Amino acid sequence: MALYLEHFGLDEPPFRITPHPDFFFDGADRGATLEGLLYAILHDEGIVKVSGEIGSGKTTLCRVLMERLPQEVETVFLANPSYSRTEILLAISEELGRPAGANPSASVVRELQTQLIELYASGRRVVVMIDEAHAMPEDTLEQVRLLSNLESSRHKLLQIVLFGQPELDAALDKSSMRQLKDRITHSFRTRPLNVEEAGSYIAFRMRAAGYKGREVFTPAAISAIARASSGLTRRINVLCDKSLLAAFAANTHAVTPRQVRAAIADSEFAPVPGRGSRNSRVLAAGALLATGALAGAGIFYWLERGNVAPPVPIAIAPPPAAQASSPAEAAAAAPTAQEVEKPPAPLLAPEQLRRLEGYAAGRNPMLRERIAGAREKLESEPDTGYSIELFVAENSDAARTERFLARARELVPLSEIYVIPVATGSSYFLRVAYGAYPSKEAATEAAKRLPPKYQNAFRFELRSFAELRAAI
Repeated sequence: MALYLEHFGLDEPPFRITPHPDFFFDGADRGATLEGLLYAILHDEGIVKVSGEIGSGKTTLCRVLMERLPQEVETVFLANPSYSRTEILLAISEELGRPAGANPSASVVRELQTQLIELYASGRRVVVMIDEAHAMPEDTLEQVRLLSNLESSRHKLLQIVLFGQPELDAALDKSSMRQLKDRITHSFRTRPLNVEEAGSYIAFRMRAAGYKGREVFTPAAISAIARASSGLTRRINVLCDKSLLAAFAANTHAVTPRQVRAAIADSEFAPVPGRGSRNSRVLAAGALLATGALAGAGIFYWLERGNVAPPVPIAIAPPPAAQASSPAEAAAAAPTAQEVEKPPAPLLAPEQLRRLEGYAAGRNPMLRERIAGAREKLESEPDTGYSIELFVAENSDAARTERFLARARELVPLSEIYVIPVATGSSYFLRVAYGAYPSKEAATEAAKRLPPKYQNAFRFELRSFAELRAAI
């Protein structure tokens, strides 16, 4: 790796895949998520959840969070997802400086509570950060819920932050996990980078490593990296490192698509799970790239809903190894017009995304989080899905909405509230909705179960996601 450092004038490798707080990129909502986590830990008493795909930056975010917390906060980082109920208690106790006793299983909870009370009395707060939480046994996750019950006469003794892959969200949706899910007061998600964000990320990493010249990665190279990496930062790091090495070997100071193609050919990335029917088309595009059919290269990023227009479908010839040996076989093997499936249109147009992003949430982490949650729902929920519109605020003051959210989390799960900025010329109003339901009937029943305070204060309107999108 050190081979290309002098060639590019770098002080250190810019694209290491190990978490490095000095290389924390605060773009693409990362900085806002970090601020939101700090706020939630220091001002809340519930469990906090951070989910995202493998390699999307969760561990780096965790490391930076540990550095940014005040000195009076004791942090415990647990990276072993195979802990049993007793082992996780012992691990926390040992991290806080007290070794296990001769008979640890007899009174481990009582001893840990005593330890936490002592720390609390001395002005210390304890935050336990659990990585790979999606892989924890349900029994251990239940112990995590019970840990959140440890408290003094007035305050919780322990703050818990769960970091995990999207499987964590699925695990918490199980009926057996509903009590734990109800304890989660803040949910954050590390999303993949789009092409523009990937370019900013790459430039930032190069500068953080000491680079001072003109941009090394061409726009075409950045687009190729964003597509091939699915926007996941760890994969971007791998491809950028290999591309720099290829440029060094070619004695050039610019990384072009040629070097990126060499990096892609030298990398074996697993398919990104959870993409539904899109996943097979992504794999097909990758196979065509591997065999030299580059005409479909622009599809991948669009499928990830980046801020670019969808590519025009074009005919793609089969790879040489698959070509038929006779005209009759070729005719039989050729796909029909019905078999060539067009990729689905994005649910939000680029102009709608720009309008959503144009609203300034300021230093209001809960508001930023709920706007991000609304965008995620608007980009994924079908037109036939419904939400409950609580109210529309013509006064779009961010601080005022933040105060509403602070009160709302005492009554309903904050993760179910969606704040949608709607542009009207040069100004905005805010649409506040609750929940996502598969039908109007389901939304009607859910509205009846909302707190009495909301029943009296708001005049509910049921809005389909088609309506909510069309109004942006």
